[in-house]
Parts: sequence; structure tokens; C-alpha cells
Amino acid sequence: MSAVDKILEQMRVEPANVRFADLQRVCEFHFGKPRQQGSSHAIYKTPWPGNPRVNIQNDKGKAKAYQVRQVLLAIERLGVKP
Repeated sequence: MSAVDKILEQMRVEPANVRFADLQRVCEFHFGKPRQQGSSHAIYKTPWPGNPRVNIQNDKGKAKAYQVRQVLLAIERLGVKP
């Protein structure tokens, strides 16, 4: 099991307790480098318009739970199996 798979499993089990760096790692693995970064948000390009969006922000080292769920939905939409 790769490191990204382990992070994904943790994201599914406990979305409120995910480190921002881990979420960023998963997003870069599935969506590539962010199209915007440096402000409080990191925005990743998706192959579809609209939701689920991949827009994450750092909250004192943690990822926001609703954004973790949005990332999980986006990864599902890509066709990645859990």
C-alpha cells in the first residue's frame, strides 16, 4: 500500500483529522500541481467544470473536513476505486 493510499484511507475514516500537507500530497498525486498556490488556498485543476471543486486551505496545519470530503468526491469522480 502506497503512502497516498494510506492517507486516502485515513481521509475516509476521519476527515476532520487530516493534516493539510497530507491532503496536498493526495491532491498533487491525482490532479497535478495546483493552478493557484501561495495564498491561503491551493486550487487544483479538474477535467470537469464545476463541482466537486478541488480547493483546499490550510487551517493551522490541518485540512478542513468539508474540503477533505470534496476531495474524496472528486477522486471518486475520476474513477479511482477505494
